[in-house]
Amino acid sequence: MVSQIGSLGYTIMGKTADLTVVQKTIIDTLHKEGKPQTFIAKEAGCSQSDVSKHVNRKLSGRKKCGRKRCTTNRENRSLMRIVKQNGFKNLSEHHKEWTEAGVKASRATTHRHVKEFGYSCHIPLVKPLLNHRQRQRHLTWAKEKKNWTAAQWSNVLFSDESKFCISFGNQRPRVWRKGGEAHSPSCLKSSVKFPQSVMIWGAMSSAGVGPLCFLKTKVTAPVYQEILEHFMLPSADQLFEDADFIFQQDLAPAHTAKSTKTWLNDHGVGVLDWPANSPDLNPIENLWGIAKRKMRNKRPKNADELKATERNLGFHTTSAVPQTDHLHATPN
Repeated sequence: MVSQIGSLGYTIMGKTADLTVVQKTIIDTLHKEGKPQTFIAKEAGCSQSDVSKHVNRKLSGRKKCGRKRCTTNRENRSLMRIVKQNGFKNLSEHHKEWTEAGVKASRATTHRHVKEFGYSCHIPLVKPLLNHRQRQRHLTWAKEKKNWTAAQWSNVLFSDESKFCISFGNQRPRVWRKGGEAHSPSCLKSSVKFPQSVMIWGAMSSAGVGPLCFLKTKVTAPVYQEILEHFMLPSADQLFEDADFIFQQDLAPAHTAKSTKTWLNDHGVGVLDWPANSPDLNPIENLWGIAKRKMRNKRPKNADELKATERNLGFHTTSAVPQTDHLHATPN
């Protein structure tokens, strides 16, 4: 039977239909005025129970159909604690620890709950280990540069070397973390090792990027000066043309060697002062991150694909600089 209750709601076989927008508005208004729930229910044309549930934010519509969850809220909270305590464990390890505590759940259920908590799996950032003096130098440098304009930063040529892993079957450590926790201490690794890798030097500015230099040897002062001669100067000519620029480099030994400083002075290259252990200050790190993510998506799966990748990276091409066999230009 259907019994009409005013023009706002109706009851079907003893069950109350979902509250309308008008009913919710009346309930909210009268509740703010401090009216009793019996009065509100009469004015809104619904039951006092519906008023109570709406006021307590428990009324979200009819009860959904579907299978009952196999885990309780208490068990779900225990899983959240497990993930939060050690985010560097993989999903199988989290699932094993959870089920060993007496929870009956499948690996898919564990994965679904971890996702519902807001966690996703990421490659951890590398955290530089700084002492008090180094942190003070970072702060001093930041205060000196905080008033720089966009035009001043546009004159900077940022540079860096980065190691790219090209081995198949190798995976970097991963961490379960929520959005915005990338720099959380519990989600950072102090160091990462790469087998079968290639070192690449690159430079960028607000005007674009320069050619990449693939290195087949350790970066010493003489090697670095050859990079500056055959790759940094052409990059500056390409990006700045005849305009003045400031060259940025970190404080690696090859960069701060006396012979390198002499080379820079002889070529009239101004160098931006730079604090030690500060990869997070260099915007080129973001570019390296994008390149590495794309490369991981196309990582070779077997030895044949690995050899093809090596050829594409210039391992078996003729050197772009005849007198320096350890340098290779960006492959065409």
